[in-house]
Amino acid sequence: MRFSPRARSFVAGLLVSNSAPHLATAVTGRRHLTPLAGRRSGPGVNLVWGLANLAGGLALLRSAARAERPGDAWDGRLVAFETGCVAFAAWMAATERFFPMNHARPPDPSNCSCADP
Repeated sequence: MRFSPRARSFVAGLLVSNSAPHLATAVTGRRHLTPLAGRRSGPGVNLVWGLANLAGGLALLRSAARAERPGDAWDGRLVAFETGCVAFAAWMAATERFFPMNHARPPDPSNCSCADP
């Protein structure tokens, strides 16, 4: 089964966008969830996962760009790629807001057992 160039461009946008937080995690030496080692994935695992996502996304994008009319200016394939980027960003923002997996929630001041000054 072959996917259309626009579908490949969309998935490429998802993968390229997913690579950014993992590569940033690797560079900063933090931990971040990956399917390779779970919630406590260290910088090395994140580097591998980020590079794999980036390579896969770029390969799909290259494949989509060569399909149909190679050499032409961008068309709906660029819009599909950008839509994949935006979809990933929106999904991550929403899931991290409501179900934080990669950061600690700030303390809730209403639950503070501290005495008022």
